Amino acid sequence: MTEVKYIIKDELGIHARPAGLLVKKCTDFKSDIKIGRPDKMVDAKRVIGVMALGMKCGDELTLTFDGADEKDAAVAVEAFLSENL
Repeated sequence: MTEVKYIIKDELGIHARPAGLLVKKCTDFKSDIKIGRPDKMVDAKRVIGVMALGMKCGDELTLTFDGADEKDAAVAVEAFLSENL
């Protein structure tokens, strides 16, 4: 299992547009990808779950990747976060 931590820098946090783009990026990979914070983790391939987290600017986001392509997924999703959130 691979884990990535990221602090949200976007002033609006994870709102509809970036949540949809993040989910789309995650569905490119076969690995099981979870997103959230220590008290609540959800499937990163489900937009409703990602939106329900209510992550705001300054919140620390944790992503876990588990599967055959977990390393590639972690690199790609971390790059996406840096560019978009």
